[in-house]
Amino acid sequence: MTRAADPHLAQPVDDAAQPDDPELTARAAELVRDAVLGDLARRVVAECGADVGLVGVPEPLPDTRPGSEGMVLRHWAGTRADLLHDVPVPAGHGLGGRALAERAPTWVPDYRAATTISHHYDAAVAAEDLYAMLTVPLIDGGTVHGVVYASLRAVVPFGDVRISAVGKLAQAATRALAGAAAWSHAKPRQAAPVPPLTPREHEVLRWAATGRTNPEIATHLGLTCNTVTGYLKSAMHKLGVRNRTELALAARESGLVG
Repeated sequence: MTRAADPHLAQPVDDAAQPDDPELTARAAELVRDAVLGDLARRVVAECGADVGLVGVPEPLPDTRPGSEGMVLRHWAGTRADLLHDVPVPAGHGLGGRALAERAPTWVPDYRAATTISHHYDAAVAAEDLYAMLTVPLIDGGTVHGVVYASLRAVVPFGDVRISAVGKLAQAATRALAGAAAWSHAKPRQAAPVPPLTPREHEVLRWAATGRTNPEIATHLGLTCNTVTGYLKSAMHKLGVRNRTELALAARESGLVG
């Protein structure tokens, strides 16, 4: 596996060196962010003695109140299954959601027995056989660029050495992310605004995005085929697309479906 550029070496780039194309600049900054965060997840495992490294990326989450904070677990290393891949985490949920809400590192020696966190993700954590867990937010000023998780498959207290090691990696990654954001004059990546679909349009869209036919959707939801067709046409109009393929792509890009 090829390791991405060391976050310790990333520095802000002078404005004069930026490409003239704003879209190209934003895309380059996004690639830097993905490389830094992916490398962070791997280094938590390789250098800090964790069994699993995860990184949550702040994104607007569907089915949450406008303005609500949340993130999605977009980067991982050491996982055995995929139940923790691309998982949405609203602020306050689980250990990572608590770190996001409180803007502070937090840890537990036994996630499953912890009484200071919610237990929305117990099934996924159990599937990975994880117990001890540490989460550290990547904060630059008032901006949270992500949350890194260091997890172990054993019940152990987190000592100062390991907490410090994860914290130093988090700080280095944060500096690189802040530099990329400043270089592109862009905020950390945000999902496209969610169009104002009705609950029924959203429900039909979710089923259509899985490849279900209109008759199958109608049977599952107790609707007529004509009603399903009407909902899909309305969703297409709101998303500005022309067919079901474009609809599925636009829905995923907008965060309407996973």
